[in-house]
Amino acid sequence: MKETLDIKTVHQCNCCLGCSTLHPQASVIRLDNANVAQHNIKFDFYTILLIENEDDDCCCCGRKPYDYSNATMVFLPPEQAFGINKDRVLPQQGWLLAFHPDLLCGTTLEKSIQDYSFFYYQKEEALHLSQREKNKVIKCLQEMDEELHHPIDRHSRILISRHIELLLDYCKRFYERQFITRENKNKALLHKMDNLLNEFINSGRLREGSLPTSAYCAGNLKLSVAYFEDLLKFETGKSPQDYFQLKRLEAAKEMLLNNENTIDFVANQLGFPNIRQFCFLFKKVVGVTPNEYRLTSN
Repeated sequence: MKETLDIKTVHQCNCCLGCSTLHPQASVIRLDNANVAQHNIKFDFYTILLIENEDDDCCCCGRKPYDYSNATMVFLPPEQAFGINKDRVLPQQGWLLAFHPDLLCGTTLEKSIQDYSFFYYQKEEALHLSQREKNKVIKCLQEMDEELHHPIDRHSRILISRHIELLLDYCKRFYERQFITRENKNKALLHKMDNLLNEFINSGRLREGSLPTSAYCAGNLKLSVAYFEDLLKFETGKSPQDYFQLKRLEAAKEMLLNNENTIDFVANQLGFPNIRQFCFLFKKVVGVTPNEYRLTSN
């Protein structure tokens, strides 16, 4: 069994891929038949891969018939293992951007890097680019490479980090576009999630104090937690917690239509710690108290 190649530094990455080290904490590498013998590779720093001309291999990166096919991007946080498929670790053609977290110290990107949640997507949730988007990404990489070729001075770290931040902002825009082009697929996933939440509510597990988490929903949908939360936010404007509260109140409204269900029973059945909290949240969201809702709806 092939081992994982653990690359500790940007310089070691450059050496492995036959590239000169222009800056110890950042590198833009043009991939051309990269030869890595191991089955997986792990970088101890942030890595962004732009994969070109890999039609067969990118099937493993989640490309579907409704996605663009001009290039694919994969985003790896530090210490995340990667292999493009069972036969090869890195693409035969493309780009690799490597940057160490220490490069970001004192920059605006240090504070915002966690906002780019696609670093925590699964490989199968990769970004698939149109030709125009691909050209924009390559232009960003080329401009970054040009800055890396400039002799290091006190401006270098700030300027390099700004180039990285600009690229990430473009990728955030392109991912939002991908959510749009996957509209039908996304609606099917949300429908499946609604069924999942309904089953959870009807199972009685709420009464035991168990609430569905993002990890529970994402696991059942075969998505990463980060992708699931971003998808839900994009499609509904709500966090998983807010969305579930609405589902729970929808169930409460249905239960209140049955006069045999006391308000205390409904609150307990739906996992609220006490009737007071249930009534407060119900009125805040629905606009009337549970009792008023029952009187006006029957």
